[in-house]
Amino acid sequence: MIASGLLAQPSLLLGWAVYLPVLLWAIWKSPWIELFSDPRRQHLLFGTVLGLFLLWLLRRDFSSGLSFHFIGMTAVVLLLDWPLAIIAGCLAQLGLLVLGRQEFAALGVNGLLLVLLPVVVTEGCALWVERFQPRNLFVYIFCSGFFPAALTAALCCLLGWLLLWWGGVYELPASGLDDL
Repeated sequence: MIASGLLAQPSLLLGWAVYLPVLLWAIWKSPWIELFSDPRRQHLLFGTVLGLFLLWLLRRDFSSGLSFHFIGMTAVVLLLDWPLAIIAGCLAQLGLLVLGRQEFAALGVNGLLLVLLPVVVTEGCALWVERFQPRNLFVYIFCSGFFPAALTAALCCLLGWLLLWWGGVYELPASGLDDL
């Protein structure tokens, strides 16, 4: 997670401008009738929200305003499908907001990095696996679970760094070619 003090104002606005419409779209596309008619599905959703909330509480905070933790959204997408996964991630973020572990201004950017990015990567990999339908269970587990989680972690770090670089918080290191 990134504190709002580290992000430039355009980054914060861009985060909200992307996260809020996608969140509303996920609310629109969610299977509400199935959710309200099946108590098991409700327990799965609320248990997932609690699991994400607790997982995101276990983190390493740095004095600079950055914090590192496990994302966990790959499993949530595979359990709930993408609309409910986005809603579950948002609810877990709101829980952190209530506890004061996240800032409201940075909710959009953190939602992009920690909720939407994992959902897009995991859903894309799951659709790709579904298209080719491998007959080997290991291939399915690796391509739908482990690979999207690793790719998401790498992309999350890269995009977070790019946001901080764009905001002027971090600069590119010298290449070392100037000495030649």
